Amino acid sequence: MSIKTPLCEILEIEKPILQGGMAWVATGELAASVSIAGGLGIIGSGNAPADVVAKEIAKVKEMTDKPFGVNVMLLSPFVDDLIDLMIEEKVPVVTTGAGNPGKYVDRLQKAGSKVIPVVPSVALARRMARMGVDALIAEGTEAGGHIGELATMPLIPQIVDVVDIPVIAAGGVGDGRGFAAALMLGAQGVQLGTRFVCTTECTAAPEYKEAIIGARDRDAVVTGRITGHPVRNIKNQLTRELEKMENEGASKEEIEEAASGGLRRAVTEGDVMGGSVMAGQISGLVNDIKPVAEVIDEIFKQVEQTLNKYCKKF
Repeated sequence: MSIKTPLCEILEIEKPILQGGMAWVATGELAASVSIAGGLGIIGSGNAPADVVAKEIAKVKEMTDKPFGVNVMLLSPFVDDLIDLMIEEKVPVVTTGAGNPGKYVDRLQKAGSKVIPVVPSVALARRMARMGVDALIAEGTEAGGHIGELATMPLIPQIVDVVDIPVIAAGGVGDGRGFAAALMLGAQGVQLGTRFVCTTECTAAPEYKEAIIGARDRDAVVTGRITGHPVRNIKNQLTRELEKMENEGASKEEIEEAASGGLRRAVTEGDVMGGSVMAGQISGLVNDIKPVAEVIDEIFKQVEQTLNKYCKKF
């Protein structure tokens, strides 16, 4: 089944599916593989300096000439250097998170980049649309990593109703059924993170992938609400420690210190007990590790099956 939406034309991609720009996880290898398969692969810059991100960009450009993106965390201490790098490297798509990209939008667009912020609320979506961004990634609280409060199901249609640019659904989408639901809500595409972790091209530690595969429906829990930057992770020793600290009245600084470096340890060292295994609520749907192209093909086949099964009844 060929699903083409206006988003495909804007991003010059074959299939309206984006891979989340996950810090430490979304390397050049993964991003290139998603782009080669017809979607939009996205490098996760996290808090990495520009020279590290430049190496990941080089990997993608070696592997494919198809469009790709880089996610820039606006709280990064290197954000200005990263924006300069995006312009210098003529990165086709720049997604942003953890802040307002307003002061960078014009520069990036003049350099040829499409700018797509991640938004967790209707108010922020309105503000970003007024700034002239090219599309929005509306992310529900079901997502892995840093999250907002609103769930995907009510968030997407409310944002679609108030902006006139493409909306991409993220959070809680892990297969073709979720994709079909997002289309029905008015989204023009989807962004998946957790499902793409469990692919052969993802360089995350095997233990990280297995932690997701072994997760059940209630194992993706939220920690760090007191810090103002809540995070969804797979339940483990670290999440229990952080929960205990919060219940005992630990300060924001103490909790941030306890969680510091946890994602790196889990992704690169395979420490899935003492590290932070960031993953979404769809973890319970993920049962295997397979190539990116197979994942994408299966998703689109399931979209067709879902729409044929239910929509033709009406």
